Amino acid sequence: METTKKPVSPKAVASKIKKSKDIKYYEAVGRRKEAVARVRLYLTSKEKVANVFDQKIKKGEIIVNKKPIATYFSSQAEKNIYLLPLKLTNSEDRFAVSIIVRGGGHVGGLEAIVHGLARALEKVDRENYRPILKKAGLLKRDARERERRKVGTGGKARRVKQSPKR
Repeated sequence: METTKKPVSPKAVASKIKKSKDIKYYEAVGRRKEAVARVRLYLTSKEKVANVFDQKIKKGEIIVNKKPIATYFSSQAEKNIYLLPLKLTNSEDRFAVSIIVRGGGHVGGLEAIVHGLARALEKVDRENYRPILKKAGLLKRDARERERRKVGTGGKARRVKQSPKR
């Protein structure tokens, strides 16, 4: 027995999604190797708190995968790297930031976060922020990927098996 379903229009789906009018956000995606980071910069209204992932985030806080960013990237060098786009644009305490990182490793995730932050900040104020971020090289996507392993090599991508002497 075959049942037919009516196609759902995008407008019907959009009307069912509850939109909060008091909080607005800018969203961008950053990528590096296999890592993908979805970054949202929340502009909070009078209360200066945004509800994200059932957590309250204050201005200036950064949440990565429902945890504070300090638990993911604890060293001072990493902190300087992920705060670079915000420092260049003087936006450190302007937004509540939520980030979801999937795939990749530790460094790939960090660089994906920086790329996503730079792209989101560009959407905030394109005329003023784009030249600053572009000059620092933060808007360019690092497209280098891991090379696949070839059959017949001794375990690595470019290694050649050693042949016997006799």
